[in-house]
Amino acid sequence: MAQAILLKDVENVGGRGDVVDVSPGYLRNFLLPRKLAFSATPAAIADAKRRMEAAEKAASEAAERAEENAALLSKTVLTIPHQAGEDGRLFGSVTADDIIEAVKQARGLKLDRRKVRLEDPIKTTGTHMVTVEVTEGVTADVKTIVTAE
Repeated sequence: MAQAILLKDVENVGGRGDVVDVSPGYLRNFLLPRKLAFSATPAAIADAKRRMEAAEKAASEAAERAEENAALLSKTVLTIPHQAGEDGRLFGSVTADDIIEAVKQARGLKLDRRKVRLEDPIKTTGTHMVTVEVTEGVTADVKTIVTAE
């Protein structure tokens, strides 16, 4: 049996970065030409382990930064001035783009407007809680105050 380090997930064989035992013909005729794997030498195995550890470390640091940004956003109170009538209804509405711009000005964070969860655009003055997804699975509730201009 030949050993191979998988570069991509291969069905019924293993996941990316796994060191697997495969027949020499399968490695030579299927995995290598399709760039799904490369031969596992002791140096290649050590290099693959280092890369996996570095990737895990980078992922944990990114998750930690996302948690810090979510905590920072949860403490943030956004004030968005908008034209409004005397009854408190806005001329137009406050959209995800307006909220992202306010977050950028208040905290300097760049977020994607698709990560702001607004069921409907905000059409009245007052205090509203807006959920913002910082990264996959990490969300923050931002207190948003809409005032009349």
